[in-house]
Amino acid sequence: MSHDHHHEDEHECREHECCGPECHVHGEHAHHHVHGHDSGCGCASCHALDNIFSENEEDEREQQAEFRREITFLAVTGVIFLAALLLEELAPQIAPAWLFNALFIILYLATGVPVLKTAFKALFKGDIFNEFTLMGGATLAAIAIGEMSEAVGVMLFYRLGEAFQERASANSRRSIKALLAQKPMTARLVVGDKIVEKDPKEIVKGDIVQVLPGEIIPIDGHVVNGVSQIDASAITGESMPTAVSPGGEVHGGTLSLDGLLLVEAAGPFEDSTIARMLEMVQNAVERKSPTERFITRFSKWYTPAVFFLAAAVMTLPPLAGYGSWHEWIYRGLVLLVISCPCALVISIPLGYFGGIGAASKNGILVKGANVFDAVGNVDIAVFDKTGTLTYGRFRLAKTLPAQGVSERELLDTAALAENGSTHPVAKSIMAAAGERPVPAGASITQIPGKGMICRIGGDTVASGNAALMADFGVTAPEVGEHGTIVHVMKNGRYMGSMVVADEIRPESADTVAELRRLGIKGVYMLTGDRDDTAAAVAKELKLDGYKAELLPGDKVDALKDICRGDTKKTIYVGDGVNDGPVLVTSETGIAMGGFGSQVAVEVADAVILDDSPAKVADLLRIAKKTRAIVWENVVMALGVKGIFLIFGVAGLAGLWEAVFADVGVALLAILNSTRATRIK
Repeated sequence: MSHDHHHEDEHECREHECCGPECHVHGEHAHHHVHGHDSGCGCASCHALDNIFSENEEDEREQQAEFRREITFLAVTGVIFLAALLLEELAPQIAPAWLFNALFIILYLATGVPVLKTAFKALFKGDIFNEFTLMGGATLAAIAIGEMSEAVGVMLFYRLGEAFQERASANSRRSIKALLAQKPMTARLVVGDKIVEKDPKEIVKGDIVQVLPGEIIPIDGHVVNGVSQIDASAITGESMPTAVSPGGEVHGGTLSLDGLLLVEAAGPFEDSTIARMLEMVQNAVERKSPTERFITRFSKWYTPAVFFLAAAVMTLPPLAGYGSWHEWIYRGLVLLVISCPCALVISIPLGYFGGIGAASKNGILVKGANVFDAVGNVDIAVFDKTGTLTYGRFRLAKTLPAQGVSERELLDTAALAENGSTHPVAKSIMAAAGERPVPAGASITQIPGKGMICRIGGDTVASGNAALMADFGVTAPEVGEHGTIVHVMKNGRYMGSMVVADEIRPESADTVAELRRLGIKGVYMLTGDRDDTAAAVAKELKLDGYKAELLPGDKVDALKDICRGDTKKTIYVGDGVNDGPVLVTSETGIAMGGFGSQVAVEVADAVILDDSPAKVADLLRIAKKTRAIVWENVVMALGVKGIFLIFGVAGLAGLWEAVFADVGVALLAILNSTRATRIK
């Protein structure tokens, strides 16, 4: 189950340290890294993935400048190397051989010293089998057998590949950085008649915070003064601004567009929406998918195996009398260069990370790469009803006035009785009738379990169920509609009835159809609501089944019953406190609403921030495309490297072919991985 790996993954990610503080692409000026992917290769791009959240705009500008300097250096070095190579091949008489060799040694040191330094540091720490020792050892051995130019070529193209890998990983982080940019840096606390700038983390519940037009709201709370349009696109993916006024709720990380607001903090910053989101996304990088864990284990034995295979190729054939030492040492070096696992160990986490970024841009927080693998295998989707497939709020769905009574008259009569009640049914009737003050001299009484009675100016009005009508000698007719039926009576005369129902989200039906197109074989609903109401919703949405009138503790058993005990291929989507146990039980739990129940958000594997069930289909689509990209990289890297390993042992590929195969496959895999960030 996807939940079981969270803590295990965090431990696994932190137990390995990199082999040195310098990035071998950028030398002394690079950021210090701690390796979060126990890959066994220690490459710069893997390090970069782990520093996503510590970088600011100045860091990014410095990285761009470093990339430009690196490419300029490699371009100049490459031109000199190519000129020397051509002169040595076409006009060897122009200079003695030792001069060409000296130039190649200088070029090798210029390009290879950062890699060699990191390799030696790794060796001193006991980390023998990694990317640096592969490349450093292979090129030094090539120089030892007189292949000077090829040693330079391997190091030059290796550095070039690493530079582009570093750049690709930086580009893939931008979508997540857009989210991180929403983290407010300061909050203006109102203290008496003064404004004091504070760190948002210092804000406590009840503090009043001033938010100027164009500023990010620093904390969750409600508006006490002011009117503004709120842009929540960076949080929910919803592009349409919404208006807030006094009493309205606002959330940290959203943008106040055009009005000055005074906001009363609902709690400390760490409990705010943006703080929870940042924590979720940061933790997501540490939670590896099964594919990543496989590659981690694979690289631990793959790299040592390649070293020993190369050593065997270098020594066994010449000892047995087959060919010269120079020939077989050269073939062994080809093996070392080709076998670098960089393409796998970089591109796979980068692909998953791109998927996490794409999901966040669409208002979906995915708590780990393992969610993509889990979601990609599901074939049953189970939804909670209230607040998930429906809005979770009552509305007046239908008015059924009695003969001789108009709809307006029925509404106005019901409003007399329902006015002042805080019951959701009463609120929906008042919203339809239009808010109005309680008439002077009116006496309004609530009858528990039946409804409301209003006595005013000698008139008696009752609004409620059939039992309340019977109390006044009125027989209420049967109403064949799903929802809550409210009957209305005035002075013993039956005025008609109204149907109040939870409103189905307009996108729910399309979501069910889209899930089926994406390979989901069954879509079901669980609810604590009445059976007739659940049946009507299930029929309208064309669900495969439902279970109604469930107590909170019944939902887990109902889920297991639907999937016949196999929760490994089930997703559950819910939004309430009572959905916590079933969210954990399902293979993948999806919480509706980062602004909803804290319990549901905490235990779920993914969080949909705008409450739209359509995002469930979006998540499945992103997961499937992300996994496809990752497996394309696995097949491509292993396939190409396997072919060139055979060619290398057979003597059909040299160091030039080896470096092109290694760097080319790595770059193709990296470029393929960045497609994940552009998934719509």
